[in-house]
Amino acid sequence: MDKKMEEDMKKRVKSGWIRSSVMVEAMAINEKAAKGALEKLIESLSSEENIMVYNKEFHEAQKVKKPLPNVEEASSVIVEFDMLTINYDRLLYVVLNYGPSSIEILEPEHIKMDAGEAQNIANSLAAMIHKIASSQIGGMLMPTS
Repeated sequence: MDKKMEEDMKKRVKSGWIRSSVMVEAMAINEKAAKGALEKLIESLSSEENIMVYNKEFHEAQKVKKPLPNVEEASSVIVEFDMLTINYDRLLYVVLNYGPSSIEILEPEHIKMDAGEAQNIANSLAAMIHKIASSQIGGMLMPTS
């Protein structure tokens, strides 16, 4: 990473952006398909507003035996990258829409948000839960205890 980009990132974090380390895994019938899917994901994520992706590293493909009942073998590829998001709501957007395997928030140590941002986050979660429920079982599961 060049010096100018590093300085820009530091300024963004200082102004409230969140720096995270992200890992995403894809499994497909072969290595080319798995890596291709991850490359498209990174390209799409990089084009998102108020998100900055950098330091991406693709790991070597691993063969997985019997990943699903009717699949004898598949290839798993992992990409790790660092990312800046303008706020926590945008970070949650990445989680809900890109399905990373894990996210580690590196900076800042404490995240402050106003009620409006917290409300947007709660509504984003509610919308995703309803979307999943309606596509899978047609309603919401209610706790019994």
